[in-house]
Amino acid sequence: MVLSVGHRLRIVACAVFMAALSATCGAQTAALQPIAQFPLASGSIAIDRHAEPQKPFTVAGECGMFVGQQDGSFEAWLFPIKLLSHFRIRADVQGYTVPIDVNDAAAEIEVHPDRTTITYSHIAFTIRETLFATQCGAEGSGGVMALFQISSVAPMKLTFSFTPEIKRMWPAPNFNAPDPEWVPQGSSGYYILHTDSSALAGAVALPGAQPGILAPYQERPKFWPLQFVLNFDPHRDSGKYFPLLMAAGSTPQTATKAALTAQLADLDVHAAKLYQQTADYYAHFFDHRLIAETPDPRFDQAFRWAELSIDQLRVRHGSETGLVAGFYSSGDSDRPGFGWFFGRDTLFTLFAINSYGDFSLSRSALDFLIARQRADGKIMHEYSQTAELTDWSKLPYEYAAADSTPLFLMAMEDYVNTSGDIAFLQQNWAAVQKAWTFETTHDSDGDGIYDNAQGTGWVESWPSGMPHQEIYLASLDQQASGAYARLAGLMHQPDAAQAAGARAQKIATTIEREYAGPMYAFSRNPDGSLDKTATIYPSIAWWDGHFSLKQPDAMFTRWASHEFSTDWGTRDLGDHEAFYNPISYHQGSVWPLFTGWTSLAEYRTGRSLSGYAHLMQNLNLTWAQDLGAVTELLSGAYFQPFGRSTTHQLWSSAMVLTPAIRGLFGLGFDAQQNAITVDPHLPADWDHATLRHVPAGSHAVDLTFQREGAVLLVRASGNQVKLLGPNGTAGKNGELRIPLPGVEVAIPHDLPLPGASTQQLKVLSQQSTAHSLTLELEAQGGSSYDLPLRLNGVKGAIHTENATASDGKLHIAFPAGESYQKQNVKVSW
Repeated sequence: MVLSVGHRLRIVACAVFMAALSATCGAQTAALQPIAQFPLASGSIAIDRHAEPQKPFTVAGECGMFVGQQDGSFEAWLFPIKLLSHFRIRADVQGYTVPIDVNDAAAEIEVHPDRTTITYSHIAFTIRETLFATQCGAEGSGGVMALFQISSVAPMKLTFSFTPEIKRMWPAPNFNAPDPEWVPQGSSGYYILHTDSSALAGAVALPGAQPGILAPYQERPKFWPLQFVLNFDPHRDSGKYFPLLMAAGSTPQTATKAALTAQLADLDVHAAKLYQQTADYYAHFFDHRLIAETPDPRFDQAFRWAELSIDQLRVRHGSETGLVAGFYSSGDSDRPGFGWFFGRDTLFTLFAINSYGDFSLSRSALDFLIARQRADGKIMHEYSQTAELTDWSKLPYEYAAADSTPLFLMAMEDYVNTSGDIAFLQQNWAAVQKAWTFETTHDSDGDGIYDNAQGTGWVESWPSGMPHQEIYLASLDQQASGAYARLAGLMHQPDAAQAAGARAQKIATTIEREYAGPMYAFSRNPDGSLDKTATIYPSIAWWDGHFSLKQPDAMFTRWASHEFSTDWGTRDLGDHEAFYNPISYHQGSVWPLFTGWTSLAEYRTGRSLSGYAHLMQNLNLTWAQDLGAVTELLSGAYFQPFGRSTTHQLWSSAMVLTPAIRGLFGLGFDAQQNAITVDPHLPADWDHATLRHVPAGSHAVDLTFQREGAVLLVRASGNQVKLLGPNGTAGKNGELRIPLPGVEVAIPHDLPLPGASTQQLKVLSQQSTAHSLTLELEAQGGSSYDLPLRLNGVKGAIHTENATASDGKLHIAFPAGESYQKQNVKVSW
């Protein structure tokens, strides 16, 4: 059952933070009090940095979030309502005659899975602002809380200012600015935030505080922030935690003063227990999800943060759970980044979620999309958290994208392959068939390929006009056809399987006939002519591992070069193109999404060095902006995210995991055969690695990788699964012995400084034979590199061309000249 937003908010209003509570709405409550003790959990993967005031942070849970800047200012949401924004602090220290903007004193930020803490440091005081978001309770309850712990050398007055909002997420209709009412309670009190509607209100409290500015009606109209004024006495108050408590109601019954007062009281009494529930969730988060243990601790940490980042974009919607595309501060709008449920973003991300084994989340996300499948079979793309409060079907968003439908078929097959959950496929076979029918009956020009007449493929704008048929969408159609063929086989429908397989082959042939060239064309126009713009989009052809383009070498070389590859990811458009614009949305910017596509394609075609470079660019973005998350898009010219980039972005984090698990480690899943394929490409400077909790249907195994001379030894724990090598050879006794090339090199992989242009080494191609390694490289003219060199069982001397080898390094010098210069290097033995 899908609950309406009104029903959902009615639950929230009576039960925010009430999973473990017994009080009922409207009960008499005691005065709100600061919290005497609040033990915070220790964690193993915290990120601790000097605060950078202009950089963002996100603290998100199923039912609410904080989004703000590292100076500690923030806005707070109880989904789908924005309660307040522009939260800031001022301090007036006794005997210190200068008022202090506390946010200017933000010094450190600590990001843990269960909380984020910003420390303000001044010679007279230290304030720690800790923010956390809970999982939803059984009744859909949940929310967010801020805690302030203060120490000071003298008494001081702290003024907490904010803008009251009480706005429902766009595009739901909203009311004028809320009318605040201060409700005294003992020596303190709280605000009730009334709107023009008796069915929408909020409440905010800071126990121990008094009201600040409350302009009388007689005063001329002017915006004044709401304020809590806290008179802090270090002898009386040191060690206490002052919680910022927030509540919301959206019906005449739940938006009353009594109901909101009861919520605040329950929050105050049970805050520590609610935090502990959140801490416990994250303490056990990796008990059953795939994790990596490698010689590179940053790799291991970013791997875990990517899973956390995805999980924190789960949002409860009534009785359902879906994935939103990302979060960022809404500013003066009512949309917090891509805070809606997105179809294609979810479907690309499911390949990562399946890979790390969270099958419950995969099912929830697929169920959410299936519930909104259009009657003709098309899969949704965008769905607001307040869609039920609008005439959503009249707005142009829900089915605007053409690619959600083929991606749904692909993601369904991937879920079945990794989980072995045939029952889920059987339960939803009608939805799969409807999607297949839609895709195969919406070919506007009769060439047998699903095209952009059904919505946008990839680009949402294009200088020469919207394309008729993109190679991106054609490649997805081919892969979706193969996916449906295999799913139909599992459903014992051989005729449907054969027909879909034939369609997949026909599309592959058509793509080669119509799009092939040194650089595969971007799109085909309505008149049949080709748009030969050089783009990254053909890389999607290698996404599911079953399809590939037949003449890709020249294209991969250009993708790996500085034409496409910056030092922080791949541009979607080559910088040689006439309309290349590095600060546009679609014509030259860098998306981690495209970088992930490219990395996986490179791994699957034997270009592991460039694949690793691109994977590490995405992975290192974990620490670049919104700590623990990966941003949406960056400039194609300089290392800098867009100002409007959604900084905690769903599929950007997925593009750390999928290229790592299915590319670097080369895992393929076949739960029906109880098998895992392993085709690893460990970096040359790793001699071992372990993957824990690798999903294998109803089982999970640990895989260890260990170099032993000329062989990479792969072992699986237990005997639950079969291991298959790169050529399909079955392992023996849970063990594979994979031959290693005689010589390997490692490449640098650090991000540049902010604002830098592209300067780093690029690996354009690599070829290994039984007795040689040949690399085509480019780097800045006159530069040189010492690359770590690994010999795997090679006996005797090695010979080099255009390089020298000594002390375990391969020294390479590039010719003098402007910009990038090429160098071909060969090592033989």
